[in-house]
Amino acid sequence: MNRIIEVSNLSRTYKLKGGHKTALDHVSFEVYEGEVFGLLGPNGAGKTTTIKILTTLLLPTSGQAKVLGYDVVKESAKIRDKINFVYGGERGVYGRLTAIEYMHYFCTLYKIPNKKQKELIQQLLSLVGLKDAANQKIHTYSKGMVQRLHIARCLINEPKIIFLDEPTIGLDPIGARLLRDLVRELAQKGITIILTTHYMQEADELCDRIAFIKNGAISLIGEPVHIKESCSHLKLFEATMQVYDTRKLEQDRFLQQVEVNEIKAPYYSVNFQVAEEEADHQKLTSYLETYGEVIKLEKREISLEDAYVHHMKDVG
Repeated sequence: MNRIIEVSNLSRTYKLKGGHKTALDHVSFEVYEGEVFGLLGPNGAGKTTTIKILTTLLLPTSGQAKVLGYDVVKESAKIRDKINFVYGGERGVYGRLTAIEYMHYFCTLYKIPNKKQKELIQQLLSLVGLKDAANQKIHTYSKGMVQRLHIARCLINEPKIIFLDEPTIGLDPIGARLLRDLVRELAQKGITIILTTHYMQEADELCDRIAFIKNGAISLIGEPVHIKESCSHLKLFEATMQVYDTRKLEQDRFLQQVEVNEIKAPYYSVNFQVAEEEADHQKLTSYLETYGEVIKLEKREISLEDAYVHHMKDVG
């Protein structure tokens, strides 16, 4: 596979009163053509800073980044017409315009010939499922429709790479599902996609590879299945219980990372972790019975969220 993004020892610092803040600290990674690459980390970890540098909106302090073979500092103009980006939320739309008017506006900005605009707009709005709403004012759109319109807008210049920064934030489940389906369709067309998200299931579902970033540095890169396998030593359990004092259970000092979710009181789903030497099924059942009746106890598979929490646990 061809390397389409190359990042080497990339750093970015900001001057503050009495010192400076390091947003990126010698970050290195590669992205390959046609890949969906996830960049995951807590707020302030450096995800958006990385994307801003790769999209030539921000200069690095040191290190090097190449996009499509072009240096982001020295050859930024050659990069910009070959990429595009979408941020989460409803930023950057003109609510009083219809979708067609909005798309015509951006076609003009991208210097698309007038005679090609009508056909291109119809194709793109159809692709994102907005053909029937093309003449509606954008302010009447749902959040999911607005995000799909953003996707249509970012495809006007036929980009080789699309940067999606938390594209499904604030969307309802149906809107998020439609957008994920659209991302898959774009990836199948050979477009490289850089995705940031706080939704681990979404990342697991969409990404070919994922990078965990914390405190401005890459801590782990790999395919989702391999990232989960890196945490196979974790002993995670889920119990269905009849519990009468959930607060005491949540504050238990023997069980780790206890999560208690109500099914229908007094029945609860209890997720927890224990040290490897304590993972005896019978002993755990007996221990849990001090809090109530154990209906079912089973070991559960490691999810990407479990792996993420494990690798980010020391982030302050």
